[in-house]
Amino acid sequence: MQIAGIELYVNHPVMALGSTEWIPTTLALNGEPAAACDTHVIVRVQAQVVLVKVRVFIDQGGANDLAGNADALSTVFDGHLLLNDGRFVMGDVIGQSRFTTSLLGMPGRRRVRVAVDDPKGQARVVDIFISSETVFEICRVSLLKRSLSLR
Repeated sequence: MQIAGIELYVNHPVMALGSTEWIPTTLALNGEPAAACDTHVIVRVQAQVVLVKVRVFIDQGGANDLAGNADALSTVFDGHLLLNDGRFVMGDVIGQSRFTTSLLGMPGRRRVRVAVDDPKGQARVVDIFISSETVFEICRVSLLKRSLSLR
C-alpha cells in the first residue's frame, strides 16, 4: 500500500533515505549504486534538472513484493534500517530538499528495500518498500508461536 508519494527537485546528486537522525559523515557511495549504515541508505539521483519521483510503500508481506512497474526498477538495497522515532525521511544529503512521513507508527528496526530506475547513474524514480512490522515484533511473534507449540 502506498503511503507517500512526492516529486522534488534535489540540489545534490545523492539522496538520503532513512531515520531522522544525522547522516554519518563516513557514509559514501564509492562508485556503488547504493550505500547503507544502520540508519540510512544513500542513492545517486538526477539533481537540479528534473523532478525526482519518490514513492513509499508499506509492505504487508515483509517487503517482498514490488509494487507498480517493477520491470523498470532495480533493487539497490534490501536490508534493515533503525527508525528510532518511527519516522522516515527522504531528501538530498545537504538537507535542502526533504520530506518526512510519520505514517509508519512504532519506532524500531524495519526491513527496507529501495529500487531505482537507473542504478548505474542518476535515478529519476525511487521506490521504497518498508515492512509493516518492526524486527522486534517479528521476533516476538516467533517466540510466542514457539512457546505455544511447546505446551
